Amino acid sequence: MIQQASRGLTQPDVVVIGGGPSGATTATLVAKQGHSVLLLEREHFPRYHIGESLIPETFWVLERLGMLEKLRGSRFVNKHSVQFVSEHGRLSEPFYFADHKPHESARTWQVLRQDFDMMMLENARDHGVEVQEGVRVLDVLFDAGRAVGVRAADETGAVREIRCRVVVDAAGQSCMIQDRLGLREWDPVLKKAAIWTYWKGALRDSGRDEGATMVMQTQGKQGWFWYIPLHDDVASVGVVAPYDYLFRGRDTKDIEKLYFEEVGRCPGVQPRIAGAERNGPFRVAKEYSYRSRQVAGDGWVLVGDAFGFLDPLYSSGVLLALKSGACAADAISEGLSKGDTSAAQLGKWGPEFIAGMDRMRRLVCEFYDGLNFGQFVRKHSDRKGLITDVLIGDLFKEDIDTLWPLMDELKAEQSVAVS
Repeated sequence: MIQQASRGLTQPDVVVIGGGPSGATTATLVAKQGHSVLLLEREHFPRYHIGESLIPETFWVLERLGMLEKLRGSRFVNKHSVQFVSEHGRLSEPFYFADHKPHESARTWQVLRQDFDMMMLENARDHGVEVQEGVRVLDVLFDAGRAVGVRAADETGAVREIRCRVVVDAAGQSCMIQDRLGLREWDPVLKKAAIWTYWKGALRDSGRDEGATMVMQTQGKQGWFWYIPLHDDVASVGVVAPYDYLFRGRDTKDIEKLYFEEVGRCPGVQPRIAGAERNGPFRVAKEYSYRSRQVAGDGWVLVGDAFGFLDPLYSSGVLLALKSGACAADAISEGLSKGDTSAAQLGKWGPEFIAGMDRMRRLVCEFYDGLNFGQFVRKHSDRKGLITDVLIGDLFKEDIDTLWPLMDELKAEQSVAVS
């Protein structure tokens, strides 16, 4: 039996589905503009989530959210750079963020997501968002093609309908609206998969290298490992490779054996975990790169993974969640104020955001295509700053596009040299 909402906000301006970084960002910034926001989260925080490495451009949204003091006072490891290790175990010249951009934003963090996400959700509460955990959204309600609310169930099984002016789908990879409307498009190239776990006592560097994210290629460049130093002497270490390579045609389906087979092919990671103790289960994600054909429709908008997910190579996940959440929040607040919750209004931020996401995707594809970044920087030293811009997440400017013809030229030269 369906009941009308009987607790909390009965008809908020905005309902946000999902309490992760994108949902918490959208909710907080809309509430700060004076609108009523109800956030529904099916789980109880804290809860586990992957995606621990922040990149510097998250600073600006975190500043708007009022999160910086909380992060400065946290135990999270400071991150100053990203470093690349070749298939032969050779470390390339690190990309130190502050050398390129001497500003506080050049220092970021390696976060334990259950703690970071909990901080974000509590921050939303602090800014007037009504947060209800343990509530599962069953469906988004539409009337004549416009989203008008949600149908949700609490942990007792009681179902209620909640009407609102805007529905924000921030439900992560469950992608409620995207799947309901058939908007999902899987990436035709980035058909990757990942296996990861955690290590206690793994080797880590000192000084400003202590918190560096490391990207370490496996032999034959079949895949790569991430190495993310977290607090309490724990490191997140995972392998990413094509799905077919990682899971098909193998002698075993045992996840642990597959993981260690790839460790055996990665000279960079072997000495780092040699004396460490595993500190968690093995986890798997398969074929995860996708996006929606729309960011918004009449009365609804998609943010974070509910819009799309990009390969984790350059740790862009949280940045794209925060950026899409902030952009959507601004469009929603403006739309509510002027009485316009059309697709055009709610999705006005889409083209610029997608252009930035495409730039990150292009750099990801260049890595998988085998571009020698060290050689590129040596040949075009004046463009190292633009590559660093992408690595820090400063994606939303057209001058980055000057990189692509030069990369195409170098790849052509490398191809001729090999042949």
